[in-house]
Amino acid sequence: MNELATRAAVWLARLIGYSSRMRNTLGLKTPARRFLIYFVVPTISAIVIFGNAATSQKQSGVPPPAAQANASQEKLPDKEFTHPPEKPHDPTAFVFNFDQLEYYYRIPGEFTHRLNGDQYGFESLSFIISETHPGGGPGLHVHDTEEAHVLLEGTAEYRIGDKTFTVQAPYVARVPAGVQHTFINAGTKPFNLIAVFASKHPNTKRIGPNPLIPAGQKREEPRSGPIP
Repeated sequence: MNELATRAAVWLARLIGYSSRMRNTLGLKTPARRFLIYFVVPTISAIVIFGNAATSQKQSGVPPPAAQANASQEKLPDKEFTHPPEKPHDPTAFVFNFDQLEYYYRIPGEFTHRLNGDQYGFESLSFIISETHPGGGPGLHVHDTEEAHVLLEGTAEYRIGDKTFTVQAPYVARVPAGVQHTFINAGTKPFNLIAVFASKHPNTKRIGPNPLIPAGQKREEPRSGPIP
C-alpha cells in the first residue's frame, strides 16, 4: 500500500470512530450521518482502492494500454531500409534462420523477411514473412505468379483486383497471378503474415501507393519498373 493509500485508510478509521462517538455523545442528526455514509466514506474508500491499483501497476512494471500503444508507434522507423542477410547460408540446408534472409522495412509500418527460392534450394517456392503494424501494408503491386497469404491472428483489409474486403484470421487468401493487390493491418496489434509464391523467383511490379491507407498518412513510395 503506498503512502497516500495508507494515510487515507488511517483517516477513514478515525472518521468512522469519530462519527460513532459524536452520534453517542451529541446525538448526530440523520442528514449528517447520511452525509458521512454516502459521500465521505465512499470518497476515501476510492482513494484507497485507486491508490493500491496505481501502486500495483507501477510495481509490476507494466505500462497502461495507452502507453503501450504509443511505445509501439514510437519505435517504428521513419525511413525505409533494405538489408542483406546478416549471415551466410547453405542452399542445400533444410532450415534457414531469419538472420539468413533479406530484411526490409516499408513505411508506414511493415517489416519483412524475404526468401527467393532460387537462392535457397527451392525449385518452385518463395516466401515473404511480414511483421505488419496497425495501418501498415505494402504498396499496390502485381506478381507474375499466383500467391497465397496465411494469417493465423489478426484482421486485414484487402484490395485484390477491383474488390475491397476485410477478413478476420485465421485464413488463407488467394491472389491470382497478374492481379493488382495490396492489404493493410486493420486491427489494433501487429500481425505476422506469410506470403507463399508458386515460383522460385517471382517478379514483382510496383503499381503505386497503397490505396487503403487514408490520405495524408505516409505511404510506401512506388518504385518504377520491376522489382527483383
